Amino acid sequence: MRVERTHIADVLVFVPEPFHDERGLFTRTFDSADFDRAMGKPGSAAAFTQDSQSRSRRGVVRGMHGRSGRGEAKLVRCAQGAVLDVIVDTRPASATYGRSAQFRLDDIEFRHLYIPPGFLHGFQALTDTADMCYRIDRPHDPTEDLAVRYNDPDLAIAWPLPVTAVSGRDAAAGSWQTLARRLNQ
Repeated sequence: MRVERTHIADVLVFVPEPFHDERGLFTRTFDSADFDRAMGKPGSAAAFTQDSQSRSRRGVVRGMHGRSGRGEAKLVRCAQGAVLDVIVDTRPASATYGRSAQFRLDDIEFRHLYIPPGFLHGFQALTDTADMCYRIDRPHDPTEDLAVRYNDPDLAIAWPLPVTAVSGRDAAAGSWQTLARRLNQ
C-alpha cells in the first residue's frame, strides 16, 4: 500500500495496489502495519474502535461534520461509486487553519483518506450510488458534534454537482464564522 502526503499536515492518502485477474480484483482495504508505519507510531491502528457505512444517491451532500473535545480521527474510503470528499482544517494553531482540501474517492483506485482530529468532513456522491466506509477512533458522542453548513460562503466549497439532498441537521448547521469564534476562544 502506497502512502501519499498531502499539503495539509497529518492528512494522508492510502493507495492500495489491487490485484486484477480474469475473476475481477482483490485488494487490501486496511493493513495495520502499513498504517502504523505511515503514522510513525506503533499501535496507531489499534486506536480505531468503530466502522460505519453510509449509502448516498447522486448529488447528496453529507457534511460538514466534526467533533469537539479531543476530536475524532477517521479513515474513509468509497466502497462503491465515487464521491468528492472535502475536509476543512479546524485546528487554530495549524498553518492551514480554515483551509479546505478535496479528494476524489472511488471504487476504481480504492484510495483511503486519513483525517486526523481537528477537521470538518463531508462529501458529495458523484455516482448513482456511493457507499462510504468510515473507520473511526472513538465512539460517537452527540454532545461533541460540530457542523458547518455545506454551502457556507466563507468555506466556498465548490460541489461539482447540483445538491439534490442534505439532512435537516446539515441544512440547519451553523456558519464557519460562528465555529471559528468558538474554536479561537
